[in-house]
Amino acid sequence: MTTPIRMAVAVASSALAVTAAVADPALLKGKDAFGSWQGDTPGTTRLIRPADLPKPGATASVANVSRVVQRPVSAVPKVADGFKVALFAEGLREPRVLRTAPNGDIFVAETRAGRVRVLRPSEDGSQVASSEIFADRLGHPFGIAFYPSVDPQWVYVASTERVMRFPYRAGDMKASGPLQVVVPDLPAGYGHSTRDIVFTKDGKRMLVSVGSAGNVGETLGEPSGGLAAWIAAHPLGAAWGGEIDRAGLLAFDPDGTNRSLYAAGIRNCAGLAIQPATGMPWCSTNERDGLGDDLVPDFVTRVKEGAFYGWPWYYMGDNPDPRHAGERPDLKGKISVPDVLLQAHSASLGLTFYDADLFPPEYRGDAFAAEHGSWNRSKRTGYKVIRVRLKDGVPTGEYQDFVTGFVVNDREVWGRPVGVTVARDGSLLISEDGNGTIWRVSR
Repeated sequence: MTTPIRMAVAVASSALAVTAAVADPALLKGKDAFGSWQGDTPGTTRLIRPADLPKPGATASVANVSRVVQRPVSAVPKVADGFKVALFAEGLREPRVLRTAPNGDIFVAETRAGRVRVLRPSEDGSQVASSEIFADRLGHPFGIAFYPSVDPQWVYVASTERVMRFPYRAGDMKASGPLQVVVPDLPAGYGHSTRDIVFTKDGKRMLVSVGSAGNVGETLGEPSGGLAAWIAAHPLGAAWGGEIDRAGLLAFDPDGTNRSLYAAGIRNCAGLAIQPATGMPWCSTNERDGLGDDLVPDFVTRVKEGAFYGWPWYYMGDNPDPRHAGERPDLKGKISVPDVLLQAHSASLGLTFYDADLFPPEYRGDAFAAEHGSWNRSKRTGYKVIRVRLKDGVPTGEYQDFVTGFVVNDREVWGRPVGVTVARDGSLLISEDGNGTIWRVSR
């Protein structure tokens, strides 16, 4: 029986499949790479280094919240010459994280609705053949992971306050058994609410990202027992008070035991992925606000166990945040610099690696990240999907606009990209939670 979602997709996919020619892609460096949505074009490449950053307060910090409007009938995302984009699904309620199951089903976290949905693609991958709610009443689900990676027996779901799992067999479109709470007490209550989840390549550890409670550690206060005692007893850069076990990655055994702080100082790792070639975890990260239009850059980076990435005392290496000047001289020289700096306030979210063959060979091994879009920058930025360039498995620092066109004008947008996943046929699927749609990029 044809579902309402499939009917909408069947019409839209054929009507909106397009290609957009892009001439003379540019490489923008330094200050020229900051820009705004008006300069976004598929194929444009940016390179931002820590030395390119302005001083704190070089521009005012402003509130510039976008107004999400209904997608204009003629509005379609823009892609580079040689690619096609088409509507894959619509009518979803705040679709956020996307994950592709080993059998090709697409799992979608409909966060606001408190549920996870499964979309089964048609034989050619271009449409939704069937749609079912896998599980609901989940709080605010975000991260989704399959365990083990080969012939998974469980679907794990991370919500703001806990990690759950459901029994699973390949092809299940509804949970076959009740949820089991694996981690009942993720830090929550206020602040960033997204929790992403992955398993290490060997399957021995579960990593969960937890964003900070505040913008820049406003409620830290003094650690119990004094700073020296805290430093001696905790991992590098670990925060205290309301920020305990936040602004970083937590590690667990797959059953939720043996909790530890894997890495610290990552303000909000809203997209978490494992690089297939190396097994390294990567974060797509929202950085802090209040220092001006072009500070602090969001970033995509490899995450090393035991490393500290600066928040809230420093940013992009040994640059002190003026709101915490002089507080942690012990950390200077011990801060890991992120691999790829992005336009500040882009709100970098979902992250995935391209490991298929549909796209040109040079895309294989690169990453894609979804930029949800700025709210605190005088000239809007983000609202696109970017390609993170790698060479021999190592990030070059460059990233490229891959899908744009979600902005209507200086005040209005119709799409806010969140999730990215590679479908079994090699196409790239992109969710946006402004109008509740999923888009398919193919060749």
